[in-house]
Amino acid sequence: MSSLASPPRQLLPAEESLVDQAYAQIEERIVTLQLAPGQVVSENMLSALLGLGRTPVREALQQLAREGLVVIMPKRGIIVSEIDVRKQLKLLEVRREIERYLVGSAARRAEAEERQAFDDLAERLDAAGASSDGEAFLALDRSFNRLLLQAGRNDYATAVMKLMQGLSRRFWFAHYKQSANLPEAAQLHARIARHIAANQPELAMQDLDRLIDNVETFTRATLD
Repeated sequence: MSSLASPPRQLLPAEESLVDQAYAQIEERIVTLQLAPGQVVSENMLSALLGLGRTPVREALQQLAREGLVVIMPKRGIIVSEIDVRKQLKLLEVRREIERYLVGSAARRAEAEERQAFDDLAERLDAAGASSDGEAFLALDRSFNRLLLQAGRNDYATAVMKLMQGLSRRFWFAHYKQSANLPEAAQLHARIARHIAANQPELAMQDLDRLIDNVETFTRATLD
C-alpha cells in the first residue's frame, strides 16, 4: 500500500540563509542575461558556479520556477525561461494594479527611516537618469522594489509582486538600450519615491500610472 508523501522538511535558519544567497545570485545572473533565455542549467553546474551546496540551489530554483524565470522539466533538465513580449504586456496589467496599491500603502505606512531611505533613493535615481546609467538604474530599481514591499506592509501584495519583479527587471535589461527612455523612467521612480517619503499617496499613485504607461510604451516598442 502506498504511503502519503511526507511534508517538506523545515529548513534551519542557516540553510535559509544559504537559500537566500543562492536565489539572489542565480536571479541576478538570469536578470542580467549571464544565464541566457533558453539556456539549460543544472543543480551541479550552479552549485559549482556559486560555491554552494545542491540543497540551497535546489530550493532557490524552485522559487525561481514559481516566479517564471526557470522551467523545471522532470527527467529533462532545467531551462532558463524565454522572454515573451506578449506575456510581459499581460504581466503589466496586473503589476499596475498591485503596485498602485503598494505605493499608496507605503506613502501612508512608511516609518521615518523608510521615508528617509526613499528620499535618498530619489537622489540616486535622478543621478542615474541624468547619466543614462542603465546598470546603476537596475540596481536602484531593485532597492526601490525591496523598500516598497517593506513599507507597504501587506504580505499578500508582496507575494504577488515578487512573482513579477524578476521577469520585469530581466525584460527591461534585455531591451533598455534599444527601446527604453531611461531618463524618464528614472525620473518617475524618483518622483514616486519622494511622494512616498512625503506621505502623498494620491500623487504617488498618479506617478505610478505614468511609470507603467512608460513601461508599456517601452514594451510595445520591442515588438517593432
